[in-house]
Amino acid sequence: MKRETKHSAQEQEQLSETKSQQTTAREFATAEEMLRADAAQTTVPPAVAERLGHSIEALPKPATSWWRRLLDR
Repeated sequence: MKRETKHSAQEQEQLSETKSQQTTAREFATAEEMLRADAAQTTVPPAVAERLGHSIEALPKPATSWWRRLLDR
């Protein structure tokens, strides 16, 4: 015997909302591709972005390469 379930209108709405909120599964060829896709969908909180900006500013500038110093004379 099959079990039939009857849902109220409210339950039907909740089920349809849940189904519409689910995202489709994606396959990625590489881990980098997966990380790029995730980064594109994720927003960075402003406080984190500000702290990251300050950290990057505090990094020392890279040294000029030997060939650039030679050619800039």
